[in-house]
Amino acid sequence: MRSRVEVAVRTGYLVFTEHDPDKRQGDPDMTPDYLVTHSGGFHADELLSSVVLTRLFPEARIVRSRAPEWITPGSDRIIYDVGGAYDAAAQIFDHHQRGAPLRDDGQPYSSFGLVWKHYGRDYLAAFGVPEAHVAAIHAAFDKKFVLPVDLVDNGAFDPSVAGPLAGLTLPVLLETLKPAFDDKNAEADERAFHAALAIARSFVEAGVSAAAAKLRAEGLVLDAIRNTGEGRVLELPMGMPFRPAIIKAGADHLLFVVHPRDKDWCLTGIRRSDEGFELRADLPKAWAGLTGSDLEAASGVKGASFCHNGRFIAAAATREAALALADIAVAEAEQ
Repeated sequence: MRSRVEVAVRTGYLVFTEHDPDKRQGDPDMTPDYLVTHSGGFHADELLSSVVLTRLFPEARIVRSRAPEWITPGSDRIIYDVGGAYDAAAQIFDHHQRGAPLRDDGQPYSSFGLVWKHYGRDYLAAFGVPEAHVAAIHAAFDKKFVLPVDLVDNGAFDPSVAGPLAGLTLPVLLETLKPAFDDKNAEADERAFHAALAIARSFVEAGVSAAAAKLRAEGLVLDAIRNTGEGRVLELPMGMPFRPAIIKAGADHLLFVVHPRDKDWCLTGIRRSDEGFELRADLPKAWAGLTGSDLEAASGVKGASFCHNGRFIAAAATREAALALADIAVAEAEQ
């Protein structure tokens, strides 16, 4: 009797499991010998899936094949983006079959989304993300990075909406690394795949690192907001992403941020929204575009060294000078 996965592979119908769909399934102690995906031209979804799986199973060999003996589930392999079935317990993650898997909101998965769903948390732990941050980063990375790849791969989102930047989307850029159509070298596809895999890995790792850094920054900014109380100027120990935490804290009273940078100090405005550049308060108009002694004279602050013509950032030689500039900017904004 054929297993239900074997039947699914042959018929092209989705296999549903009775397990928790958000957890890694199968034998928890199983270490695969093979990571199996399709041969031929590669796409972003199986490249990015390979990034995740090769970190978790560095000794496993990537096999790119459509041969039945490879794309039939077995205890020694994980299969993705090929095989005609989705069954996490049997470790097969395809999305091309009838009844292909969908997210809770109805948006489609690619193999990358499925692999991230089941293995992403383990990947983050292996990458060194603190356990307390794994769930938040898993969800944030899925929304910002994984979902767009899923949508493009399924034709649910057309990169052309990006206009002149359409050719610079990550899925398109990764596919430009395919060998030329008339490259007849038998190893061309394999060489190109592994070269593209290294590049794909750098993007995933950078994205995860950035998400982790934002969470670290959030903790520091929230502490600083509590220490600031009702003051209008938020002082931070270093430059870091600050707006998300300010919004999360509902700190609408804050107008400017001060922090050290290399050998000087920065005074920065706070944007009103993620889109656009409108600030809660601009730096004084009289400072715009001034540097050195000219800015010192205009502001009356010794050590003031620079103000951008756009009036969103200024610099000073010392903390005291930066805070003095901030006090003047607050007073003008409140008038």
